[in-house]
Amino acid sequence: MANSAQARKRARQAIKRREYNFSLRSKLRTAIKSVRKAIDDGNKELAQNAYNNSLRTVDSIAGKGIIHKNKAARYKSRLSAAIKVMNS
Repeated sequence: MANSAQARKRARQAIKRREYNFSLRSKLRTAIKSVRKAIDDGNKELAQNAYNNSLRTVDSIAGKGIIHKNKAARYKSRLSAAIKVMNS
């Protein structure tokens, strides 16, 4: 365990930051999951709305450095492509 006051404080901050990052990552996964569910259901309009709502979440989390910007772009690109392929 940490011996100095500074190291103890950094350990406390790391725990808080980890919990915060975990909640944001969970929010990201939920947003992506909602788009994929709408795609699987075959409702193109609902999928497009879910996609538009998830864009803000993905960009926000990438901007905070929780995920890399290229990973965010990959998520958005693949979801968009999946919506375009839908037949309805």
